[in-house]
Amino acid sequence: MTDNANEEQLGSPSGGIRIDGLDHFVLTVADIDRTVRFYQQVLGMEPVVFGGSRRALAFGTSKINLHQAGHEFAPHAARPVPGSADVCLVTTVPLAQVLAHLAAHGVAVEEGPVARTGALGPITSVYLRDPDGNLIEISNYPMRR
Repeated sequence: MTDNANEEQLGSPSGGIRIDGLDHFVLTVADIDRTVRFYQQVLGMEPVVFGGSRRALAFGTSKINLHQAGHEFAPHAARPVPGSADVCLVTTVPLAQVLAHLAAHGVAVEEGPVARTGALGPITSVYLRDPDGNLIEISNYPMRR
């Protein structure tokens, strides 16, 4: 088999693995119901029940699976603890509207709006904490014309 055939079969120009996106990640939380309320009411995510009674939050083409601290679903992180995540979420909603919405829900902005660099280039971000203390960055990419 030629190198080109191997590359085509594996789907990566380097012949190795190529990650195309994020399907889901897991948050270990102190109170699943409180977390679902926050992410649904404040961040507009959709609550999901799967696998019988497991809970998650859907957004875009991804989701956040929720594990109850002390009752994690195996396999899980080596040290699953509430408040250890730091994630950046992207929205097309103008940040002025995001800030007004956060204020209406009594959610404190820890920092921002500030200029940062996202996966695709410059972003403008605001930072807040969820009920477990996870750092949540909400970002806009500049409008492309």
